[in-house]
Amino acid sequence: METASPQKPKLLDQVRHTCRLKHYSIRTEQAYVHWAKKFILFHHKRHPLTMGKPEVEAFLTHLAVDQSCSASTQNQAFNALLFLYREVLRTDFGQLEDVTRAQRRKRLPVVMTRTEVQRVLAVMTGTTQLMAKLLYGTGMRLMECVRLRVKDVDFEKRLITLRETKSPRDRMTMLPDSLAATLQTHLQRVKILHEEDLKGSSVGSTLDTGQILPDAGVTQ
Repeated sequence: METASPQKPKLLDQVRHTCRLKHYSIRTEQAYVHWAKKFILFHHKRHPLTMGKPEVEAFLTHLAVDQSCSASTQNQAFNALLFLYREVLRTDFGQLEDVTRAQRRKRLPVVMTRTEVQRVLAVMTGTTQLMAKLLYGTGMRLMECVRLRVKDVDFEKRLITLRETKSPRDRMTMLPDSLAATLQTHLQRVKILHEEDLKGSSVGSTLDTGQILPDAGVTQ
C-alpha cells in the first residue's frame, strides 16, 4: 500500500511560516499575508508563480490610481510582494519600471503638548495607564511594550532591553525615574496574582510570570 505524500502547505501559510522563521513581528506577518491575498484576488486567483513583473506593476498602479492609497501603503504592498517572490517562492520579478507612484502627502506631524498628554493619562487607569506612560516615556512601540518581560528591565541602571523589534538587533531605552516605582509595584501585584493562581489550580497558572503586562488586553 502506497503512502500518500504530505500535502504542501497553502501559499498564505507558507508566507506565515517564512515570516516566523525570520522572526518578523506579528504585525508584519499579518500585513504581508494581507497583501499577498489582495494581489492574488486582484488577478482573479491566479497563482503568483504564473505571474510576474507586469502583474505586480498593474497591482501597485491600481493601488495608487484606483484606490488612492498613500505612498507608505504602496511601499508596504511592494515590500510584501517582494518578500512573497524572493523569500517564499524563491524567484524574482525583476526591476519595476511602469508603476505609477502614490503621491507622498507633505504634512507636519501632530504632536501633543505635555498638558494634553497629562489629560489623556489622567482618564486612564490600571495596566492601560501604565502601558501608555511607558510608551510615552520610553519611545517603545506598542507590541514591544506588550512583549516586555521582567528580565528585560534593569531597575538599578534604569534601562529596558527591547527584543523582537522591527530591526534584527535588540535595542535599549531608558526607564524614566518617575515610572520605576510604579512598575515595581505592578510587578509585585502580578507576582501575587500568579501565586494565587497556582494555589487555586491543579493544572498550573494561566499567568506568565516572565511577562510584565499579562493582563494588557492587546490582541495581536
